[in-house]
Amino acid sequence: MQSRGSNARLSGMAFRSRIPTLFLSMFATFASIYVAGRLWQDAQNRVYLIKELDRITGQGKSAISVDDTLKIIACREQHKKLSALEMELAAARQEGFTSKRSLETNEAQPKKKPLVVIGIFTRFGRKNNRDAIRKAWMGSGAALKKVENEKGIIARFVIGRSANRGDRFDKAIDNENKQNSDFIILDDHVEAPEEFPKKAKLFFANAANKWDAEFYAKVNDDVYVNVDALGATLATHLDKPRVYIGCMKSGEVFSEPSHKWYEPDWWKFGDKKSIF
Repeated sequence: MQSRGSNARLSGMAFRSRIPTLFLSMFATFASIYVAGRLWQDAQNRVYLIKELDRITGQGKSAISVDDTLKIIACREQHKKLSALEMELAAARQEGFTSKRSLETNEAQPKKKPLVVIGIFTRFGRKNNRDAIRKAWMGSGAALKKVENEKGIIARFVIGRSANRGDRFDKAIDNENKQNSDFIILDDHVEAPEEFPKKAKLFFANAANKWDAEFYAKVNDDVYVNVDALGATLATHLDKPRVYIGCMKSGEVFSEPSHKWYEPDWWKFGDKKSIF
C-alpha cells in the first residue's frame, strides 16, 4: 500500500517523461512534412523540365536526367543566339562593313583616304583637250596611279551620254575610256548645255558614292591644274568640318544674247544688272 506522497511522486515522474516524447513526435512530424515538401518540389521541377524538353524537341516522354535536360536547353539557347549573330554579320557585310581584323588580314597597310577627287567636265569632240590635260598635269596609266597613290589626288573626265544612245559619239568615248580608264561616264545623263547643273549634281553624287575623299572638285577641260599647289591649299583646310572653295564670279550680268558672256538666267539675279 502506497502513501499519498509516493503517489504524487509517481504522477510527476510520468508527466515529465511524456514531455520529451511529445517534442520528439512534433519534431519528427515537422521533419517529415519538410522532406515531403522538398521531394514534391523536386518532382514538380522534373516534370516541368521534361515537359519543356518535349515541347522544344517535339518528342514524346523522355527518360533523361535533369542535368542532361538543362544542358540541352542551354545548348539550344546558345544555338539561337549564334544564329542571330550570324544573320546580323551577314547583313552588315551586305552594307559594306568589314571587321578590323579582316582589314588587317587582307591589307598589310590600311588604304589612305584620298585628298580630293577632281571631275574634269568635258564634252563630245574635245579629245584634243583631254589629251593635252593628260600630258600637262593629269597623267595616264602608271603616272595617273602614281598621283593617286602618292598625292591622294584622283582625276577623272566626266561626261554623259549622247541623245542618240549608242551613236558614234558614245562609241568614241567608250573606246577612249578602254584605252585610258580615266572617265566617269554618267549613263543616266544626256549631254546638253542646258543640263550642266544636273551634270554637276550627278558627278558629286557619283564621286561621293565611289570614293570617301576629303574634298571633291569640279573643273572644265580647258583648265590646267597645279596639282602640288592644290594639294597644299586643301591640306590647310582639313581641320574644318565643311569647306566650299571656288572663284566667286562678280560684276555685270549680260542679258543680250549676242554678248560673249551672255547669261541665259540673267533674270534670276536680283536687280538684273550685277551678280551678288
